[in-house]
Amino acid sequence: MWDSFMAGVAVSIMCSSDPNNGENEFAEMEYMNITVITSNKPYGISDGSNPFFDNLEVPKFKLKKDGVHSGHVQTGLRDPFCFVENGIGMCKDGYTMEVTGPDAVQVLVATKAKPNPDIGSKLDRQFFLSFLDVLSRPQHTGRFNLSTEFPYYREVLYKPDFKNKKLGKPVVFDMDMSAGDFVSLFYLLKVPVEVLNLKAILVTPTGWANAATIDIIYDLLHMMGRDDIPVGLGDVFAMNQSDNVFPGVGDCKYAKSVPHGSGGFLDSDTLYGLARDLPRSPRRYTAENAVNLPRQPLALEIWTSILKTMDPGSKINILTNGPLTGLANIITKTKTASLIQDAYIVGGHISQSRHDKGNVFTISSNKYAEFNMFLDPLAAKTVFESGLNITLIPLGTQRKVSQFPEILEKLKLTRMTPEAQFVERLLFKLYTLQQSHHRYHHMETFMGEIIGAIFMGGDHHNLKPTIEEMPIKVIAEGDESMDGQILIDNKQEKSVKVLKNVDTMAYYHLFADLMGDQNQSAVLGSYDEQRKMWSTPPNEMYCESALSFCENRVNFSCI
Repeated sequence: MWDSFMAGVAVSIMCSSDPNNGENEFAEMEYMNITVITSNKPYGISDGSNPFFDNLEVPKFKLKKDGVHSGHVQTGLRDPFCFVENGIGMCKDGYTMEVTGPDAVQVLVATKAKPNPDIGSKLDRQFFLSFLDVLSRPQHTGRFNLSTEFPYYREVLYKPDFKNKKLGKPVVFDMDMSAGDFVSLFYLLKVPVEVLNLKAILVTPTGWANAATIDIIYDLLHMMGRDDIPVGLGDVFAMNQSDNVFPGVGDCKYAKSVPHGSGGFLDSDTLYGLARDLPRSPRRYTAENAVNLPRQPLALEIWTSILKTMDPGSKINILTNGPLTGLANIITKTKTASLIQDAYIVGGHISQSRHDKGNVFTISSNKYAEFNMFLDPLAAKTVFESGLNITLIPLGTQRKVSQFPEILEKLKLTRMTPEAQFVERLLFKLYTLQQSHHRYHHMETFMGEIIGAIFMGGDHHNLKPTIEEMPIKVIAEGDESMDGQILIDNKQEKSVKVLKNVDTMAYYHLFADLMGDQNQSAVLGSYDEQRKMWSTPPNEMYCESALSFCENRVNFSCI
């Protein structure tokens, strides 16, 4: 209730006849001289941690020497300076303190919440009464509610029936929710189930999108009629970056390199604004769903559950399109690496010369790493040293198939299925941004990420792949200028297969042709189509959509 209480106090002050003294209904107010402490005792020391004082003749912001801002600044969650032997913290940077002198600022402070005059009420604060009263008022009430806005709203789960089909090799897709990963997911869902059986999706949020973006995966699966595929959320922090006492917090040493705009978090979290065009999945994590599903299923839970469904002696193939955090956790925490047939890893860069640079464009000192390896170098090192059968699809190969004009031209010539239309819009958006703004110069990176799904799809005769075995190692030493780089190391006991080249025109043809194939096509083409379905009596439209789905795809059950 803290935030709403703050809003109530603020509104009450603004409506008061004497706002200067902070008169309001809900809190007792007092002027205080305060500051937010930015360092720790002993004050006045110089150990290189304090940018306000260290190596400066005159402190920044006219701060006082030997004052509450002049001590050691905490450098990490487990900064040894800040913890005594019994583990009790002694750091106070970030605390608000009442002080005197030039460091202080006079601020009007709410010191105490006013009590409810009715001492017999269970609501012991005056604010609680007003809060409930305001929420109950009919004025300015919420108008958006799916079940009331749409007269025929219903939640439907589409689950295909594969009883009469011989399913292909089982695959788990580990993605970090970049734009290229979503395009890859479309492709994997279009590969005939007799060739490739997508069993689960693991999400690695140490990569390119916010963990909550997992809802877009559910929407995409709903669009394609695959609500049967489970989705598991992986660790938010890279290996050895979470706090060992409280894993809910950690260091963002590598994740901070992902830009918030410029194709990073903000763009990926909304799929460049196109996510709202996808139909809404009933599996989205909403307040209503939270009653029955307290939290999102975790990646290792999904992995374990998938293993239980496998036939005796069978193994799983894994395709990773992001940092290797999830795969490294499978290896180290579940001890089930022996059940992995092959691992296809999209990422890494094997530099051929000093001019052949990587793509970690936000860390200027790191010139030769690729983002997926850099975002969790220790996980990458763990995976490559695990002994798995690995096929690496490095950045150099991805760059050879990253031409937007060619793939867009092929898509224009194919049948415009709902998924082909969505993918064409997304790729055109990336291409337009790349052409129009220098901050989006790296958009071809997402184009290259699709190659893993296409290569795994199995049509190698047309791709004409060139594969070479190489002994490699990943640098993971805690040095941002080198972490994530891949070196050829003949001392390695096991080599990995490296995809060096493919027929680029065949690659574009395979992608566009499969996107336009009406088999295993979308059940719901868009949110607009879904809205229309919710606004039309079921006997007029819903059955028609279901019959069309059955004719073009596979039998399915609606739950």
